[in-house]
Amino acid sequence: MAHILIVDDEQDILDICKTYFEYEGHQVVTASDGQQAIHQLNDAIDLMILDIMMPEKNGYDVVKEMKARELDIPFIYLTAKTQEHDTIYALTLGADDYIKKPFSPRELVLRAHNLLNRTQKYFKQDYLTFGSLQLCKQEKIIKVNDQEVSLRVKEFDVLWYLADHEKMVISKSELLEKVWGYDYYEDANTVNVHIRRIREKLEQHQYDEYVIKTVWGLGYKFERAK
Repeated sequence: MAHILIVDDEQDILDICKTYFEYEGHQVVTASDGQQAIHQLNDAIDLMILDIMMPEKNGYDVVKEMKARELDIPFIYLTAKTQEHDTIYALTLGADDYIKKPFSPRELVLRAHNLLNRTQKYFKQDYLTFGSLQLCKQEKIIKVNDQEVSLRVKEFDVLWYLADHEKMVISKSELLEKVWGYDYYEDANTVNVHIRRIREKLEQHQYDEYVIKTVWGLGYKFERAK
């Protein structure tokens, strides 16, 4: 699953792109002008697809702001600007692809997947690192400052799933489904117990760079400590 930001001032285009990418299993957020897009820029975005001619801020402005913030987000321009000089300018800004309207949603999805493949931002990793915390998925081992932390298999799986979806709110029902393979109503307290144990074990190793935050009424989120 990739996190994709789609920016266009035409609602029909936002809707159809969102439908196609969500059907492929991606998480999609949208913005209807450049200013909204700038507010949504963050390093959790794997790919941005944006128009050029938009109110408030245009597509060039959005990319310039992204670079000013030193965010490394692959991006595709999806635009009605068809002149050669438009394409050349977009490429000089670092565009990874340039698709002219009218366009095929299927072609857009395929081009996006190819780009995500090249940038390796779409496919799952075997290792995750958060400061002094290291996780190895294949061996189900975590270390803090190169010292192994003793976690049970399900505790590791819960921590991995949260860490692999950094900054995203994950519900108890989603954790139960993805880690244990059953629905929320089976045993909601199971998640609470495992989260508590993970926190305690990380605290025992004086790890406080990232935390598992409780988002009341919604679930949990793995994020950098404030």
